[in-house]
Amino acid sequence: MEVNVGFENLISTMVAAACRGDGTAVAACFTPDGVYHDCFYGAFQGAAIVEMVEQYFHRDACHFKWDLHTVVDDGHTGYARYVFSYESRLPGALGKRALFEGVCICELQGGKIAAYREVANSAVGLHNLGFEPARIVRRLAREAQELADRPEAAAHRAG
Repeated sequence: MEVNVGFENLISTMVAAACRGDGTAVAACFTPDGVYHDCFYGAFQGAAIVEMVEQYFHRDACHFKWDLHTVVDDGHTGYARYVFSYESRLPGALGKRALFEGVCICELQGGKIAAYREVANSAVGLHNLGFEPARIVRRLAREAQELADRPEAAAHRAG
């Protein structure tokens, strides 16, 4: 796969806007009915992406840093490995820094993101925040179920 400068600029614009809390600029990187599936908050479509960035991301955290590495695409699907961190605003984890890495997978359409999802090592970030093991296990169980429910996992479920 070759790097498409258009996708690299698009994903860089999206993450910079998310870090500064500009939900409108994040949503502008998506098709009108595009879906942003966040590993913590779930799926948000179209205008709801603004709410996700402004009401969830920046309610629960601040001082975001989101570095992109190895950005590639084939014109239809874009990938970028990332390292992401933030300072928690959550009770019991106030001021602690979460750090994790992941990969975003973007379905592209007409120079915009039609669907964004991520595969992230979220347990590491939750551990950084001091979450109890049982809470981390519940999060991992939800991730496992989401993977099992995806169409590409059907043959794997069948054995």
